[in-house]
Amino acid sequence: MDTEITQEVLVQKRKKPTVVIIIAIAAMVLAIWLIRIFLGSSVTRAEITTAKVEVGDVENTLNATGEVLPEFEEIITSPVNASITKVMTDAGGKVKPGQSILTLDKSASENDYAKQKFQLETKRAEIAKLKLDLDKSYFDIQSNNDIKELRIGNLKDAVENAKRLFKAGGGTREDIEQAELNLKVAMLEKKQIENEIKSKQKTMLIEEKEAEIAADIQQNDLNELERKLKLANVVATRSGVVTFVNKNIGANIKEGETLARIADLSSFKVTGSLSDTYLDQLHTGMPIIVRINDTQLKGTVSNVNPSVQNGIINFDIQLEERNNKQLRPNMKVDVFLVTAVHTRVLRVANGAAFKGASPQDVFVINGNKAVMRSVHTGLSNFDYVEVVDGIKEGDQVITSDMSEYKNTKELTVK
Repeated sequence: MDTEITQEVLVQKRKKPTVVIIIAIAAMVLAIWLIRIFLGSSVTRAEITTAKVEVGDVENTLNATGEVLPEFEEIITSPVNASITKVMTDAGGKVKPGQSILTLDKSASENDYAKQKFQLETKRAEIAKLKLDLDKSYFDIQSNNDIKELRIGNLKDAVENAKRLFKAGGGTREDIEQAELNLKVAMLEKKQIENEIKSKQKTMLIEEKEAEIAADIQQNDLNELERKLKLANVVATRSGVVTFVNKNIGANIKEGETLARIADLSSFKVTGSLSDTYLDQLHTGMPIIVRINDTQLKGTVSNVNPSVQNGIINFDIQLEERNNKQLRPNMKVDVFLVTAVHTRVLRVANGAAFKGASPQDVFVINGNKAVMRSVHTGLSNFDYVEVVDGIKEGDQVITSDMSEYKNTKELTVK
């Protein structure tokens, strides 16, 4: 006869496989952890990098990029519209003051110069003719005024004669009035001529001044064109190296277009670029470290560009050693802006072991053991990390990435 299985028994039977699975998983995890501890309890010297704790200076820096440029570079542009006929010096060639770099065909500008010179001569002739015309016109008016002066004298005599005749009974009151009227008309006409003379004098001065100004403007244009034609002889103004020359023979060159560049390669500067996020920390006189391969050059920020382009701020760097042999035109370099400096502090070479905020766990080698220690760090840069406490001068610190040993307090160094 079958017996009925109770509900409790059924529940226990269902739980049993689950408990077994959980225990199995826990055992596997424990085994993996023990294996990791056993396998990870030692490292070889070849797997790690170490650095000795020493006393020195540590700068806190901002990373930027830079480009090496000649401290002096002359850009020679075409002063006139012309075409290139011959290149005398190629890029890379050394030049001395007065040495020809290239030759331009400036015949079009020379024709323009001849045309402007002829126009100026014509203008000067027109001014001379204008002065003659104005002098003649003024002379005619002045002659009319003199004639009017003589006529007024006659009319005054006529008035006196009319008055005498009237007293003698030989004339009439109307004769006197007519003579006086003629005299008044003549005097008014003379006054009109005198005003015309004054006006003509002013007009002559203005017209002559306008003509002279127009001629002076043409003369200035002619002088400027003559100066540009002299500059069209493309020569070096100082010693240096040609870094660029337009070698397109026969190409039409517009006024202002670059023909050549001459650089003094005995001294260099660096132009830096930095995100505008750090604009408030960037200022003139700020110390700079420029890294070229394994060489470090010191300098200062000499100028900060006031404009921001695409989130980038540009600045100029004046180097202490401007003639270092490592410097090359247009070379890309790493630039570090020093924002703070701590002197005579404990420091250790920077490495992958130092990441995140202070405090940090690092391994210090003691004989054939590497012991984990917690250290507080201060300033840091590409080269060094300041150590505030936790280790002492002379300690040998593992600087390579030890994150896989974060749960291990001690390692064996083989």
